[in-house]
Amino acid sequence: MSLAGHGDDRLVRSYVVTGGRAQPSRNTLDHITLITLSASSTRLNRAPLNPEQLAILAALSRTSQSVVELAALLRQPVSVMRILLSDLIETGHITTRQRITHTAAPDINLLEDVLAGLHRL
Repeated sequence: MSLAGHGDDRLVRSYVVTGGRAQPSRNTLDHITLITLSASSTRLNRAPLNPEQLAILAALSRTSQSVVELAALLRQPVSVMRILLSDLIETGHITTRQRITHTAAPDINLLEDVLAGLHRL
C-alpha cells in the first residue's frame, strides 16, 4: 500500500500495527518511563504477539530501555510505541520502573571539589 503514490505506507502501517487504535489502554507511559521484561515473560505465550511486539521483547532481553529509546530503535512513532507497550504490560510480558521524581541535595563538598578541579584545568 502506498499513500498518494509516493511509496510511503508509514501512516497506514501504524494504523495496522496498533489494530486501529490511536490511544493506549493506559496513560501512564511517558517518554522516559523505563521498560523491562517481567520475571515471567519467558514463560508467557508469545504466539498472539505481532512482529513489532516481538521486536520489543527482543530489544528488552539485552537491557531495559525507555519508551523513546524503543521507539527510535524500532523506528516507530512514540504514540505507536506507547500502544504496543500498553498491550505488553496487560499481557504481563513487561513491567515499568517509575522514574525518580525527587533528588537528594547535592553534597556541597563534592561540588567544591569539582569546582576546584575545574579551576586547576
